[in-house]
Amino acid sequence: MRLSAVLSLGVVLTLVVLPAPECHGQEILQTLLGAVTQQLVGLWKNGEVELLGHYCQYSVSPKFKSFELYFRGRMTCPGWTPIRGEAESRSSTGILVATTADFVNKAFQAGLITEDDAKRWLN
Repeated sequence: MRLSAVLSLGVVLTLVVLPAPECHGQEILQTLLGAVTQQLVGLWKNGEVELLGHYCQYSVSPKFKSFELYFRGRMTCPGWTPIRGEAESRSSTGILVATTADFVNKAFQAGLITEDDAKRWLN
């Protein structure tokens, strides 16, 4: 037999013959599931930001594209304009900046904000 097959068989037999006590296994499983759940839930974000005196809402959600994790951001400012800022990025930390930049560019192009206001948010 090959060495890898022997080692694999030894590991399997060890796991079958010497199982961890049930309560210990449950603790490990609960800890593992809790950590995984916390990481997954943290991929979605919703919040509010004040943009040039206007109340705006943003959301970030994960997306898989070609087996790679991307983040999609959206920003709207209800009560001010129907413009929606949107961006997609591989960076979970940079997605909100990219989404805000898209919104500010669209607001500038629509004549809602001045060039100075846009530069303040883009720099």
